[in-house]
Amino acid sequence: MTHSSSPTRSPESSPTDALRAAARLLDRRRFLTVTGAAAAIAFSTNLPNAAQAAEPLAPEALTVDPFTLGVASGDPRHDSVVLWTRLAPEPFAVDSGLPAQPVTVRWEIARDEAFRRIERTGRADAHPEFHHAVHVEADGLRPATTYHYRFHVGRWTSPTGRTRTAPAPGAHAESLRFALVSCQRYDQGYFTAYGHLAREENIDAVLHLGDYLYEYPVNSAAGARGYTGPDALPAAVNRETVTLEDYRLRYALYHRDPDLRAAHAAHPFVVTWDDHEVENNYAGSIPENSVPPEEFLVRRAAAYRAYYENMPLRRAQLPHGPDARLHRRLDYGRLAQLDILDSRQYRDDQALGDGWQVPTDEVAVPGRTLLGASQERWLADGWRRSRAVWNLVPQQVVLARRRNRVEGPWPLSMDAWDGYPAARERFLTAARDAGVDNLVVLTGDVHVHYAFDLKADWDDPASRTLGVELVTSSISSGGNGSERPANWPALTGANPHLRFYDGRRGYVVLTLDSRQLTAEYRVVPTVTTPGAGVLTAATFTSRAGDPGLRPA
Repeated sequence: MTHSSSPTRSPESSPTDALRAAARLLDRRRFLTVTGAAAAIAFSTNLPNAAQAAEPLAPEALTVDPFTLGVASGDPRHDSVVLWTRLAPEPFAVDSGLPAQPVTVRWEIARDEAFRRIERTGRADAHPEFHHAVHVEADGLRPATTYHYRFHVGRWTSPTGRTRTAPAPGAHAESLRFALVSCQRYDQGYFTAYGHLAREENIDAVLHLGDYLYEYPVNSAAGARGYTGPDALPAAVNRETVTLEDYRLRYALYHRDPDLRAAHAAHPFVVTWDDHEVENNYAGSIPENSVPPEEFLVRRAAAYRAYYENMPLRRAQLPHGPDARLHRRLDYGRLAQLDILDSRQYRDDQALGDGWQVPTDEVAVPGRTLLGASQERWLADGWRRSRAVWNLVPQQVVLARRRNRVEGPWPLSMDAWDGYPAARERFLTAARDAGVDNLVVLTGDVHVHYAFDLKADWDDPASRTLGVELVTSSISSGGNGSERPANWPALTGANPHLRFYDGRRGYVVLTLDSRQLTAEYRVVPTVTTPGAGVLTAATFTSRAGDPGLRPA
């Protein structure tokens, strides 16, 4: 990875914080002056305006099914959930086959799939400014309840989705089940794992840990999928995503996948991004390649806008130009607190030019941050107030130390927490100081299944275990994978806190009760051909109050 030049950051202190704030302000000022930035900053101001809005489109004007991208729900609370769809009669058209007019959509949510016990109904406008996406925050719902929902426009009715609210505040839920997913590169395989996940029962939420899409060009054959004839993809996706139009089109491609649509319709999703939703390994306002930060922020604004439009997110996550607050907290009664992190938007640049490098003093600078000072404080404050049995942290990159050879000197990944050791120490110290007894870090990014014990001293396997880290493999990124990749002996030999490693594609199902967690690592044998089966490669448990992974 080649970064545009930037000065080395100094240790964190009050003067340094002020300098960082000034640098961020300067980035924003540059952003406003760069060519084309006016259009990008308009993403935050070009919002629906009742005084200037076009006349709504007459429902009878829709002669083609507008629900081609399916439905989704997300961010469950005890009394509300987000319901999402996007109207797209022609999903690969720039305008999705709709004029620049709002479309009124009716929605309903019921306690039964036949919609005989309707709980709430309403109307929402699908605005052209949001590419005719709909985000309904359906409230007044019952806690810990399964619901069914759908949308209507004219004579068209969407597929039915299923969702579930969280337990009430203070409720002692008997158990919870979450699924962990990550990394779904369209042209490297089918989303077979999502088809199986859609059929999993009693899932309270799917936690998507980043890389929902990839920015790279996708050829007409869709790479490993080998599409031909009428299935061939349009030329417009055969370029890297840079503009708002590019990102919108890429989301349309992904949402057309039947397995992904099935998973969204079956379970609510809680999402966070990693790098590929914008560009590989970007760090804050610093891009992968030698592009000025102010120019990159234009691209980031486009990517963040398209992400919001295509995810079941609340209004609080609406981007403002190149900025969006994605870190947020969800409570599941007294059993679990979820602190969803954003380790991309606020991080310092990767040290030593990124990649796997033998650490130097530059890596160990105390002030280097992965989350940013504000998000670090927010996380620590939330942990101090937590009364949950389990504190879950959905985030992006591997937290545990990870050596890739058995003898030193040991290169480490500069893009993961290994490249930010002082930030990792602050993270673990904050959890310990807050009295978090059952810390569970949930991670994606690396296209393999890992299970780690989080140690107080990485060099002493007998040191205190502070929590556990469950890393899910990719849905398709990297192709088929293998049970034991070539580096399996090195990683398992060099990292005694690594309890499990499998290189196949899949997802993790996490079950919690007041006594223990259980992590089931699901895998599929192939993704380059459709229809593969699924199996459980390993199952681990960790007891409440006694962290550490044990084979079930």
